[in-house]
Amino acid sequence: MRDFLYSEISQIEGIPNIPDNPYLAIEAGRFLCEEVLEPIQQHFGRISIRSAYRSSAVNAKGAENKNQYNCGSNEHNYAHHIWDFPDKNGHIGAMACIVVNKYVPYFERTGNWQALAWWVHDAVPGYASMYFFPKLCAFNIGWHQKPEKSIRSYISPKGCLTKPGMSNFEGDHSAEYSDMLRELGLGL
Repeated sequence: MRDFLYSEISQIEGIPNIPDNPYLAIEAGRFLCEEVLEPIQQHFGRISIRSAYRSSAVNAKGAENKNQYNCGSNEHNYAHHIWDFPDKNGHIGAMACIVVNKYVPYFERTGNWQALAWWVHDAVPGYASMYFFPKLCAFNIGWHQKPEKSIRSYISPKGCLTKPGMSNFEGDHSAEYSDMLRELGLGL
Protein backbone atom coordinates (compact mmCIF):
# COMPACT_ATOMS: atom_id res chain seq x y z
CA MET A 1 0.00 0.00 0.00
CA ARG A 2 2.96 2.31 0.60
CA ASP A 3 3.89 2.16 -3.10
CA PHE A 4 0.29 2.88 -4.06
CA LEU A 5 -0.01 5.90 -1.76
CA TYR A 6 3.23 7.60 -2.79
CA SER A 7 2.52 10.64 -4.93
CA GLU A 8 4.94 13.20 -6.34
CA ILE A 9 2.10 15.73 -6.48
CA SER A 10 1.41 15.09 -2.79
CA GLN A 11 5.08 15.54 -1.91
CA ILE A 12 5.64 18.65 -4.05
CA GLU A 13 2.39 20.38 -3.12
CA GLY A 14 2.26 19.27 0.53
CA ILE A 15 -1.18 17.68 0.15
CA PRO A 16 -1.73 14.45 2.13
CA ASN A 17 -2.54 11.50 -0.14
CA ILE A 18 -4.84 9.73 2.30
CA PRO A 19 -8.11 8.03 1.32
CA ASP A 20 -11.34 9.67 2.47
CA ASN A 21 -12.88 6.19 2.51
CA PRO A 22 -10.04 3.79 3.36
CA TYR A 23 -12.28 0.71 3.35
CA LEU A 24 -13.39 1.34 -0.24
CA ALA A 25 -9.82 2.15 -1.31
CA ILE A 26 -8.58 -1.11 0.22
CA GLU A 27 -11.39 -3.13 -1.37
CA ALA A 28 -10.77 -1.73 -4.86
CA GLY A 29 -6.98 -1.98 -4.39
CA ARG A 30 -7.27 -5.62 -3.33
CA PHE A 31 -9.10 -6.46 -6.57
CA LEU A 32 -6.50 -4.54 -8.58
CA CYS A 33 -3.72 -6.53 -6.93
CA GLU A 34 -5.32 -9.97 -6.99
CA GLU A 35 -6.91 -9.87 -10.43
CA VAL A 36 -4.48 -7.68 -12.39
CA LEU A 37 -1.09 -6.84 -10.90
CA GLU A 38 -0.20 -10.14 -9.26
CA PRO A 39 -0.75 -12.23 -12.43
CA ILE A 40 1.51 -9.83 -14.36
CA GLN A 41 4.18 -9.95 -11.66
CA GLN A 42 3.98 -13.75 -11.39
CA HIS A 43 4.80 -14.07 -15.08
CA PHE A 44 7.27 -11.20 -15.66
CA GLY A 45 8.82 -10.69 -12.22
CA ARG A 46 8.94 -7.44 -10.32
CA ILE A 47 6.85 -4.54 -11.55
CA SER A 48 7.31 -0.91 -10.54
CA ILE A 49 4.45 1.34 -9.51
CA ARG A 50 4.81 4.83 -11.03
CA SER A 51 1.46 6.19 -9.88
CA ALA A 52 -1.58 4.60 -8.35
CA TYR A 53 -3.99 5.91 -5.72
CA ARG A 54 -4.71 9.64 -5.63
CA SER A 55 -6.86 11.36 -3.06
CA SER A 56 -9.47 13.72 -4.47
CA ALA A 57 -7.44 16.70 -3.24
CA VAL A 58 -4.21 15.45 -4.86
CA ASN A 59 -5.92 14.62 -8.14
CA ALA A 60 -7.73 17.98 -8.19
CA LYS A 61 -4.38 19.75 -7.84
CA GLY A 62 -2.97 17.62 -10.66
CA ALA A 63 -5.96 18.40 -12.88
CA GLU A 64 -5.77 22.11 -12.06
CA ASN A 65 -2.18 22.25 -13.27
CA LYS A 66 -2.52 20.04 -16.37
CA ASN A 67 0.68 21.19 -18.07
CA GLN A 68 2.80 19.97 -15.18
CA TYR A 69 0.96 16.95 -13.77
CA ASN A 70 -1.35 15.75 -16.58
CA CYS A 71 -4.18 14.47 -14.37
CA GLY A 72 -7.75 14.22 -15.60
CA SER A 73 -10.62 15.67 -13.61
CA ASN A 74 -11.78 14.05 -10.39
CA GLU A 75 -15.00 12.91 -12.07
CA HIS A 76 -12.95 11.19 -14.78
CA ASN A 77 -10.69 9.53 -12.19
CA TYR A 78 -13.36 8.20 -9.81
CA ALA A 79 -12.97 4.39 -9.79
CA HIS A 80 -9.66 4.84 -11.65
CA HIS A 81 -6.83 6.67 -9.83
CA ILE A 82 -9.28 7.81 -7.14
CA TRP A 83 -10.05 4.40 -5.65
CA ASP A 84 -12.25 5.52 -2.78
CA PHE A 85 -15.09 7.08 -4.80
CA PRO A 86 -17.33 5.14 -7.16
CA ASP A 87 -17.79 6.36 -10.72
CA LYS A 88 -20.95 8.16 -11.90
CA ASN A 89 -22.68 4.77 -12.31
CA GLY A 90 -21.87 3.65 -8.75
CA HIS A 91 -19.14 1.15 -9.70
CA ILE A 92 -15.81 0.84 -7.94
CA GLY A 93 -12.42 0.43 -9.51
CA ALA A 94 -8.71 1.06 -9.09
CA MET A 95 -5.89 1.91 -11.48
CA ALA A 96 -2.12 2.00 -11.34
CA CYS A 97 0.53 3.17 -13.76
CA ILE A 98 3.12 0.40 -13.87
CA VAL A 99 6.38 -0.54 -15.54
CA VAL A 100 7.09 -4.20 -16.27
CA ASN A 101 10.82 -4.05 -15.55
CA LYS A 102 11.81 -7.17 -17.49
CA TYR A 103 10.00 -5.80 -20.57
CA VAL A 104 11.80 -2.44 -20.74
CA PRO A 105 14.96 -3.61 -22.63
CA TYR A 106 12.79 -5.44 -25.19
CA PHE A 107 10.60 -2.37 -25.67
CA GLU A 108 13.59 -0.01 -25.95
CA ARG A 109 15.11 -2.23 -28.62
CA THR A 110 11.93 -2.92 -30.61
CA GLY A 111 9.41 -0.17 -29.74
CA ASN A 112 6.83 -2.96 -29.66
CA TRP A 113 4.34 -2.09 -26.93
CA GLN A 114 1.61 -4.22 -28.54
CA ALA A 115 3.24 -7.54 -27.55
CA LEU A 116 2.82 -6.74 -23.86
CA ALA A 117 -0.68 -5.35 -24.42
CA TRP A 118 -1.85 -8.49 -26.21
CA TRP A 119 -0.26 -10.76 -23.58
CA VAL A 120 -2.14 -8.94 -20.81
CA HIS A 121 -5.34 -9.03 -22.87
CA ASP A 122 -5.08 -12.82 -23.27
CA ALA A 123 -3.58 -13.78 -19.89
CA VAL A 124 -5.11 -11.34 -17.38
CA PRO A 125 -8.89 -11.54 -17.71
CA GLY A 126 -9.42 -9.19 -14.74
CA TYR A 127 -8.04 -6.08 -16.44
CA ALA A 128 -10.50 -3.27 -17.18
CA SER A 129 -8.44 -1.03 -19.47
CA MET A 130 -4.88 -0.22 -20.47
CA TYR A 131 -3.26 2.99 -21.71
CA PHE A 132 0.39 2.89 -22.81
CA PHE A 133 2.92 5.76 -22.54
CA PRO A 134 6.27 6.19 -24.36
CA LYS A 135 8.57 6.43 -21.31
CA LEU A 136 9.63 2.91 -20.26
CA CYS A 137 6.46 1.51 -21.87
CA ALA A 138 4.69 2.44 -18.64
CA PHE A 139 0.97 1.92 -18.77
CA ASN A 140 -2.15 2.61 -16.79
CA ILE A 141 -3.95 -0.62 -16.03
CA GLY A 142 -7.03 -0.97 -13.96
CA TRP A 143 -9.59 -3.22 -12.39
CA HIS A 144 -13.24 -2.16 -12.49
CA GLN A 145 -16.60 -3.71 -11.62
CA LYS A 146 -17.77 -2.99 -15.18
CA PRO A 147 -14.59 -3.32 -17.28
CA GLU A 148 -14.47 -1.69 -20.69
CA LYS A 149 -11.65 -4.02 -21.89
CA SER A 150 -9.95 -1.45 -24.08
CA ILE A 151 -6.30 -0.98 -25.00
CA ARG A 152 -5.09 2.48 -26.05
CA SER A 153 -1.68 4.05 -26.52
CA TYR A 154 0.22 7.31 -26.81
CA ILE A 155 3.02 5.27 -28.41
CA SER A 156 3.04 4.89 -32.18
CA PRO A 157 0.83 3.56 -33.57
CA LYS A 158 -1.29 5.79 -31.34
CA GLY A 159 -4.93 5.25 -30.63
CA CYS A 160 -7.07 2.22 -29.88
CA LEU A 161 -5.53 -1.23 -30.36
CA THR A 162 -8.72 -3.04 -29.41
CA LYS A 163 -12.02 -2.82 -27.57
CA PRO A 164 -15.22 -4.86 -27.60
CA GLY A 165 -16.79 -4.88 -31.04
CA MET A 166 -13.51 -4.60 -32.95
CA SER A 167 -12.66 -7.55 -35.20
CA ASN A 168 -9.36 -8.18 -33.37
CA PHE A 169 -10.85 -8.25 -29.84
CA GLU A 170 -11.73 -11.95 -29.58
CA GLY A 171 -9.52 -14.98 -30.07
CA ASP A 172 -5.93 -16.00 -29.44
CA HIS A 173 -3.32 -13.28 -29.92
CA SER A 174 -0.28 -15.38 -29.00
CA ALA A 175 1.30 -14.79 -32.42
CA GLU A 176 1.63 -11.14 -31.35
CA TYR A 177 3.71 -11.93 -28.24
CA SER A 178 5.28 -15.40 -28.62
CA ASP A 179 8.59 -13.99 -29.96
CA MET A 180 8.74 -11.53 -27.06
CA LEU A 181 8.15 -14.27 -24.49
CA ARG A 182 10.80 -16.47 -26.09
CA GLU A 183 13.32 -13.62 -26.13
CA LEU A 184 12.63 -12.86 -22.46
CA GLY A 185 12.90 -16.54 -21.52
CA LEU A 186 9.27 -16.81 -20.46
CA GLY A 187 6.74 -19.49 -21.38
CA LEU A 188 3.36 -18.80 -22.91
